[in-house]
Amino acid sequence: MSAVSMRCWRGDMDAVTIAHLHKYFGTVHALKGIDFTIHAGEFFGLLGPNGAGKSTLINIMAGLARAAGGSIQVHGHDVVKHYRKSRMLLGVVPQELVYDPFFSVREMLRLQSGYFGFGRENYPWIDELLTVLNLQDKATANLSQLSGGMKRRVLIAQALVHKPKVLVLDEPTAGVDVELRQALWEFSSRLHKQGTTIVLTTHYLEEAEALCGRIAILDQGAVVALDKTSVLLDRHPYRLLCLTTQSATVTVPAALAPLVLSQHGRALILRLHRSQDPVSDVLDSLRNAGVQIQDIQLREPKLEDVFLHITGRGHA
Repeated sequence: MSAVSMRCWRGDMDAVTIAHLHKYFGTVHALKGIDFTIHAGEFFGLLGPNGAGKSTLINIMAGLARAAGGSIQVHGHDVVKHYRKSRMLLGVVPQELVYDPFFSVREMLRLQSGYFGFGRENYPWIDELLTVLNLQDKATANLSQLSGGMKRRVLIAQALVHKPKVLVLDEPTAGVDVELRQALWEFSSRLHKQGTTIVLTTHYLEEAEALCGRIAILDQGAVVALDKTSVLLDRHPYRLLCLTTQSATVTVPAALAPLVLSQHGRALILRLHRSQDPVSDVLDSLRNAGVQIQDIQLREPKLEDVFLHITGRGHA
């Protein structure tokens, strides 16, 4: 993709400003006063378990749902009061494979371009998207004939056809193969380097850890964590001590039993609190109990560990 095609927006105002946002579904308080800002040029992660409110937040941002209170602005334009302008600034790749079965790929992209007021002058950009997303061989194919992975690429092209400043990727790699997942992340990284603000939701937390500079974690409609990815990882109170023992039958001392995260055969994993469980003391206790250790690995927390600890969904 040429540098001319996607202008760099870093240094502009904040890309997305969410203020005191509330949403109800009947008696369910789905969003509970959400407040945070996504800076222009960021690769921002929006994480949370199922039902946390991520999709509801994105739907309000895209104008597909109305908030009960509060507001969202995209580059200073309210998504309700200035709907047309905010929608021009935003591209959304939805979770669902939504497509019109009666058009070819190129026809659909040209129609999408027309929705935003573009004419033939935008056709070269559409052709460029087809090339970059490896859709040029499918340009004349009917959308109903494409594989799930190819339909996913078309959704990304549709979201980018009007050259938005902000791109929202809502579970973009769900159900796709490893090769396509890698290709999508390479393309997303390229867009980000050229200045596009990217908001990502994903259940593949290793992807968020690798790509996102800052992350918000939602749980039960509230923001329970918001910080740089590196800070969230450093703040996690636990490390994992992964041991391989010489014997598959190992009795862990009673004093260390609360630290055992898992024990399968010769593999023993202990969760150590940084300030309370010195590694040397734990190893001495195991050796004094007659546990013979063959291999030792001390693993720093991953984003998955932080996520599970913050949301309380798991042992980490």
